[in-house]
Amino acid sequence: MIYWMDFLPSAVLISIIPGANQLLGLSNAIRSGASWALAGILARLAALTLLIGIVVLGLGAVLAQSPGVLTVIKWSGIAYLVWIGVAALRSRPEAASVVEDEEGRTGRWRIPRQEFMVAITNPKALLLFAALLPQFTSGGQDAELHIAVLGLTYMGVEAVIGGLYVGAGRNLRWRLRSYKGSIARRVDQISGICILALSGALALSSV
Repeated sequence: MIYWMDFLPSAVLISIIPGANQLLGLSNAIRSGASWALAGILARLAALTLLIGIVVLGLGAVLAQSPGVLTVIKWSGIAYLVWIGVAALRSRPEAASVVEDEEGRTGRWRIPRQEFMVAITNPKALLLFAALLPQFTSGGQDAELHIAVLGLTYMGVEAVIGGLYVGAGRNLRWRLRSYKGSIARRVDQISGICILALSGALALSSV
């Protein structure tokens, strides 16, 4: 048995709270357009699929009891977030312009790569799935199946909420098309500061 009435509001609340991936989706939509930002969401969902698979196989509980492994994952994620945040803060004004993004296709492929890496190196996501999903099932022989169904449902919620963030970024992109340096540059600065703040919060957390 799955407790849908309890799970769905929780999933929406967890997904809608701005995190590193949601901020990336918003920023990527502003800088590179909705299509590439949506490609980033697909990469994010691929990472979440792997994490949910780990939980379904029962490895999530094992990793939760392995502080050394979680520490490595945690600090790898922090380092990657810091790198992304600093890169955003150091971006040149012309590169930050949302008028016509001059990045080539090769440069834009960094978007799904970043989304995947941020999601897969987030220890809170693994612990969230390992601790949260089982609470919304009645257990029993079908517990693994129920967790898989809940995981897929959460991914659907994440896709919808992520799409809303991308939509907001797309609207901002159109609104800022007539600006070349200052405002677009400010978008990068705000994104960089927020991502660095999230990396600091993760560093201070007990995970």
